[in-house]
Amino acid sequence: MKIVYRGGEAEIVEKKSRFIATVRPADTEEDALAFIAAMKKKYWDARHNCYAYVIGGRQELQRCSDDGEPQGTAGRPMLEVLLGEDVHNMVVVVTRYFGGVLLGTGGLVRAYSKSVQAGLESSTIIEKQEGVRLAIRTDYTGVGRIQYLLGSKGLPLLDSEYTDTVLLRTIMPKEQAAALREAVTEATAGRAEFPEEEAVCYAIVDGEAVLF
Repeated sequence: MKIVYRGGEAEIVEKKSRFIATVRPADTEEDALAFIAAMKKKYWDARHNCYAYVIGGRQELQRCSDDGEPQGTAGRPMLEVLLGEDVHNMVVVVTRYFGGVLLGTGGLVRAYSKSVQAGLESSTIIEKQEGVRLAIRTDYTGVGRIQYLLGSKGLPLLDSEYTDTVLLRTIMPKEQAAALREAVTEATAGRAEFPEEEAVCYAIVDGEAVLF
């Protein structure tokens, strides 16, 4: 599922009103409410601090607030952006400093939706998935073949240990594990072993595997 790895902040201006979107991960409703309270304290002088959050593997917990804006013009459009992007376990607060010009209901919906989209673009969104961390042991003649195989499949090399044999560790989506074992066995003419295999949740961030 898609989650926020690093939150971000973005600002847009619509008819002199400033809209500041701040995005953060939130694993529980308590996390979300604490962040909302912190933003209201930080931007205590703003006209509105509207929010939306989605929590759970099926986005089963959904909450939003217009915080004084006309009903349905802020919180719900913000929530719709989160649902449309299919992100989980996150909260966003959009702070509005009123610029003196009324935007109308349609203008408010567009401004709050656009603010959330900008906030998500400024954040690091990753795909968290179920995977397998696999250790491969081989002799020195098989190392290059395995490294080439991993590279051709876009699989990261987590670490390597060189003793009288070579131990390589990689990670992959769980549905790819059986095929990789078969490919490694064929590439090394059966001179590879798989001493460790662990089910994990992970994501690739900036080219590196991150475990959860």
